[in-house]
This record gives sequence, C-alpha cells and structure tokens, in this order.
Amino acid sequence: MTFPPLFGHQYSHCWLDFRNVADTYMVAKGSTYFENSRRATLAQQQYCIQNPGGYGYAANLWGLTASDEPSFAPYQGYQAHGAPPAQNDNGTIAPTAPAGSMAFTPEISLPTLRHMYNQYRATIWTGYGFCDAFNLAAGWWDTDVLGIDQGPIAIMIENYRTNAVWKRFMQSAEIQRGLQLAGFTPVLGVSDESTEHPGTLALFQNFPNPFNPSTTFGFQLPAAGRVTLKLFDVLGREVAVLVNEVKLAGRYQAMWHGGDCASGVYFARLEFAGSSIVNKILLAK
Repeated sequence: MTFPPLFGHQYSHCWLDFRNVADTYMVAKGSTYFENSRRATLAQQQYCIQNPGGYGYAANLWGLTASDEPSFAPYQGYQAHGAPPAQNDNGTIAPTAPAGSMAFTPEISLPTLRHMYNQYRATIWTGYGFCDAFNLAAGWWDTDVLGIDQGPIAIMIENYRTNAVWKRFMQSAEIQRGLQLAGFTPVLGVSDESTEHPGTLALFQNFPNPFNPSTTFGFQLPAAGRVTLKLFDVLGREVAVLVNEVKLAGRYQAMWHGGDCASGVYFARLEFAGSSIVNKILLAK
C-alpha cells in the first residue's frame, strides 16, 4: 500500500502485532501489514540513498515523515514528507522516522540513529531525546521535542527488544474480538524476520486469544530436532499434546480445539533442544 510518510506505517503497529495475522486483502496479496510497512521503510531508505534532490541523504541518514520544517520561505513550518511525486521532499529529516521503524527494520534503523547521534548530537539531542527534525540543506535544526515522536520511538524500540507492548496489547479480549470481526486470520512465515532474531527458537502468541472454540499457535525452530508443544492447566496438569515429533528448521503452525476443557487460563509450552518457552492462553466459553 502506498503511503510515503513513515508515520502512517508506524502508529497502528505500536500496539497491534500484525506479524502473523492478515485480513482478506493482505491474504490475497500474500503478505501482512507488518511486511508492507517493513518494505515501505526499506524503499524509503533506497530513495534517500539515490538522493535525487541532492539533500545530503545517505544509507545512514534518512527519515521522511510528518514533522516540523523551517518556517522561512520556501518552507511551510509543518508538513508531511515522503518520496515524490506523492509527497513533498525538501531535505527535512525526522529521527522518529527510522526510530519508529525499529521493529520493522533494525538492520538499517540502528545504524542511522547511531550516525545521527554521533554526527549531530550537539544540535539534535536534548534532555528528552532527539528533536523533532532537521534540514541540512537549509542549515536548520528544530528546537521542538514532540511527544508524538517520543512515544512511538520508545514503544517500537521495546517491541523490537522484547515484544512486550505487542504481547500485552494482544492479550486483550476486545482486541482479539475486533480483529476477528475485521476478518483477520492467522498467517505464518511472512513477516517476523525483523523482530525474531534469525536462527532462534520462538513461540508466537496464539491467535485468537482469548479463544472459543479453537486457536492457532505459530512456532519457529532454529535447527532440525525433536520438538514438543504441550498445553497445561493452572495446576500443571497436561491437557493436550499438539506437537511431538522431529521437524526441520523453519516455521510451523498447530491448532488446538478446546473440546471439553473448561473456561480459564492455560499454558502452552514449547520444548526444543533443552530450551523451553511458555505462553499464557485463555479459553473463554
């Protein structure tokens, strides 16, 4: 989907984990909204590397989104920025653009933020973090620090580090019900390369959760070997074995139908090569 300013690819992703769910539109595209936003971020970096306007952009100096810009002519004071012709690009860079894309593209966001901090710290770093924007061509450095920048920066860094905001938010019954009503269904293997480190064991949060009567689990194996995925009640009693076999490295899905189990909290435990991961799930009949 085309939307040049990066804020449009970031704000909903602060809370909703779109890595392994998709609606009918994205299913037809063979993708997810997470993957779409990841590609939009990579495309913007490539545009800035080409730097057709000669603004001093580079592989580690990019970031076009809605932000302040110089208030003197020909600038307007606040604009949405993106790659032309769809949006105006006048050399204004906002650190929140790469920082808010951390969960999508850490491989290019981190080097860019390090470069900004190391090269321009004296003019863009404040007691509250990065200022809103700067423009090298205009010799302009913003004095404003905006909460609408700092919030997504902190949240998306934490989602990259631990997935904590995503996990907490996606546990909400209202959110799960809303996603279902909007036509979202589980998908796997499209979009989680940037947030789950390659080659690691991972158990993704089941979807939907809470659920009734069935839910789908996704998991990732870093190598070939025997893997088990079991479900337990709050007393530690085993209630189901979803997977118990040797599998190759890769991503897989398993479904559980709650059957005769009572409503309540259960735990999914993935075991592989001496390691285990546990997720809490909720059956709500």
